[in-house]
Amino acid sequence: MHNVLVTGGSRGIGLAISRKLAGAGYHVIAVARHESDELKAAIGEIVKQGRGGLRFRAFDLSEVDAIPTFVKELRDEFGAIYGLVNNAGIGTEGLLATMHNSEIEALLRLNVLSPVILTKYVVRHMMADGAGRIINMSSIIATTGYNGLSVYGATKAAATGFTKSLAREVGKLGITVNAIAPGFIDTELTQSLSDDQRKRIANRSALRRLPEPDDVARMVEYLLGDAGRNITGSVMTIDAGNTA
Repeated sequence: MHNVLVTGGSRGIGLAISRKLAGAGYHVIAVARHESDELKAAIGEIVKQGRGGLRFRAFDLSEVDAIPTFVKELRDEFGAIYGLVNNAGIGTEGLLATMHNSEIEALLRLNVLSPVILTKYVVRHMMADGAGRIINMSSIIATTGYNGLSVYGATKAAATGFTKSLAREVGKLGITVNAIAPGFIDTELTQSLSDDQRKRIANRSALRRLPEPDDVARMVEYLLGDAGRNITGSVMTIDAGNTA
């Protein structure tokens, strides 16, 4: 079965994606700086089910210079990487006028530079293999805007622009490149919002609720599977109709 690399795979949306894909029979390599207890438990579950595979590999994606070696090691250990899910990222909030330059740089490094460089080294192999699926995590903030998320919004708009042009570059080689733009998802990142704020966001959406990490995971599974073979250069919005 195909190998799929999921960055930021230890919690939240990345963990939901890793769990879903492994349950569907993929061999998932979950990458994060640290292995969470939740990921450990998920690995145990998958072993019991005996279907796909779920492995953890520790790596700090902000160490951009180490990415080429890391990809080579993965390739040597696991073989061809069919799917890449660029999910790792940080959601630092802050008004631009008062945000530290170091925070701005860290956001751009992890949310833009790192996935672009990782994709470069993974897609080279996909091009040689003549197959592959790349999925980038964007956000509805890339197009709607949100107070205090200007730098984050810039990084997510970058993910969308990167997706569309790369889809053109590698399409003739049988590789698809898509982005997913979640709205406010029910994860620990939105736990900091008050009940009132969560209710207000939910009430703004057509379906009057917040989507869940599993909704994003299902879309990843769809795009990786045969049903997604003719979808490329697309941005799939999962926001319960927040932007409808």
